[in-house]
Amino acid sequence: MDKAKVKILVVDDEQGLCAGVQEALRREGYLVDATTDPQAALRLTQQRLFNLVISDIKMPGLSGLELLARVRERSQDTLFILMTAFGTVESAVEAMKQGAYDYLPKPIDLKRLRALVQKALEFQAVMAENNELRLRLKQGSDPGLLVGESEAMRAVGRLIEEVANSDITVLIEGESGTGKEIVARSIHAQSARRERPFISVNCAALAEQLLEAELFGHVKGAFTGAVSNKPGRFQLADGGTLFLDEIGDLSAKGQGDLLRVLEDGAFRMVGGAELIRVNVRIIAATNKNLQESVAAGGFREDLFYRLQVVPIMMPALRERAEDIPLLVERFFEQFTAKHKRRRKRMSAEALQVCQRFPWPGNVRQLRNVIERLVITCREVEVQVGHLPDFLREYDRNTTTFTVRPGTPLAEVEKMLIRQTLTHVTSNREEAARALGISRRALQYKLKQYGLLGPDTGQEPARHEQAGQPPTTN
Repeated sequence: MDKAKVKILVVDDEQGLCAGVQEALRREGYLVDATTDPQAALRLTQQRLFNLVISDIKMPGLSGLELLARVRERSQDTLFILMTAFGTVESAVEAMKQGAYDYLPKPIDLKRLRALVQKALEFQAVMAENNELRLRLKQGSDPGLLVGESEAMRAVGRLIEEVANSDITVLIEGESGTGKEIVARSIHAQSARRERPFISVNCAALAEQLLEAELFGHVKGAFTGAVSNKPGRFQLADGGTLFLDEIGDLSAKGQGDLLRVLEDGAFRMVGGAELIRVNVRIIAATNKNLQESVAAGGFREDLFYRLQVVPIMMPALRERAEDIPLLVERFFEQFTAKHKRRRKRMSAEALQVCQRFPWPGNVRQLRNVIERLVITCREVEVQVGHLPDFLREYDRNTTTFTVRPGTPLAEVEKMLIRQTLTHVTSNREEAARALGISRRALQYKLKQYGLLGPDTGQEPARHEQAGQPPTTN
């Protein structure tokens, strides 16, 4: 949280208190406006958005509760902390019913106020993240995440539906850029925890000396620089989902700490004595082969089996080239709307070039290319000449694909059929001729290997015996 970007409004008809709260929060680094006139405060909230309003309840002309109601009509995301010298239970209950984040009695304890402001802003950040996710899912504004009609992506979709409404631990595996975090967010969004926080942690980015404090929080004075209590990711995710990204890069100490929490269901903040229990669902992701890491001694076997209760494998984009036309179409929809450009489409030849490319950066790389084309291509139809140099260069130089020795023959045949349909021709009759088999035999193999789209039916096998493959000539 960048405090210099946080806007706070202080409203109290007592000049001294108003100025004192403003100065105390400015010293913390926040942008703070203050006024003793509640009507002026209302006008300020109509002119700009505030993260937080700290207001007295009892004020002449417009009460704090009335101000809250008026502001919330325009901005549901603005949080309120209400102050009053009349610290009764009734007023506190009414304030919370009206939507106040919390309640602070007078005289104001500045230490308590600072802690409450920090807690409110952390809550706001979590809610903003989840609101953004719901908006993306509703509007389809991040279409590359789970778009695809290939059998591999339909299998992922089925697994998400099956595990969403349980609390089972999920391990999402796949190369970088395949959309592992979006799978995690989709599971959360379809679960009973959807209204609670989704907290993401990049394990590779956590320094080992700060890891424990980041995950479990710390109390004031636990170490140099710990000037106040700070909740960890587990506490912030209470009731919701904790997503541990790049779990394969977690240090040995971090693995041990995490395993202990998963086994005991409880932890202590750094420097704290109190045992804390939270209700958190764990979803982990990795771009590494954790079984190989376990065999090499780089990852704890007991933690691996704790995490891999349900594995979900995200396929690389090169393994589902048949999804590329749909992805391209959806990305064009997204970025022409975002950048206010004319709708674009891709020519059949350019699309085939995209399908032939192996996309080492996966869906993320394709997404970036399409956004670039939306900005740089002035034509309505994107031709091969508009594509980035690396795509055209690869297409000119590549006429083969590689098979690793020991690959099962069925897998080789599947790859050959897929490569023929994407690299040579998408016309099945022409593809069958190139492969030296009948169209009906090709149709049978497409079904056998799960390469048929959902709207493509198998041709009737009038001349074959039931359950037998057709002839290949």
